[in-house]
Amino acid sequence: MPLPLDNQLCFTLYATSMAINRTYKPMLDEMGITYPQYLVLNALAEAGGMSVGSIAHRLALESSTITPLVKRMEQAGLVTRQRSQTDERQVQVDLTPAGRALLVQCNCLNETLIERSGMTMADLDALNRRIQALRDALSSKPD
Repeated sequence: MPLPLDNQLCFTLYATSMAINRTYKPMLDEMGITYPQYLVLNALAEAGGMSVGSIAHRLALESSTITPLVKRMEQAGLVTRQRSQTDERQVQVDLTPAGRALLVQCNCLNETLIERSGMTMADLDALNRRIQALRDALSSKPD
């Protein structure tokens, strides 16, 4: 007999991810961006600019998903796109000042998550590290 859904870690993580997205959505809507666009802004800020392929790898998405997303962000003035001088297959993406400013506004997302979760920042950090360790263990190739 299979375990009840609430006893399955995969379902708990999935349902939690959906709940976080529902929490963020009204604020992201107000800022005029989607959750995937928010992730792209964060990835670009971490790295100081990236290729489309690197963004896709960082976010565990396909380049074919990132390309139209980044094009919409460019039209909104949040990023710039430029073909690599050395490899025309590569497109470099960088934050604009407007993209950086919007990312600062996004700080309210973390504050809201802390407030709504009832957990301390230290508790959320510890939980995040444990989930990252699980992700890394499951992502590594078996011996």
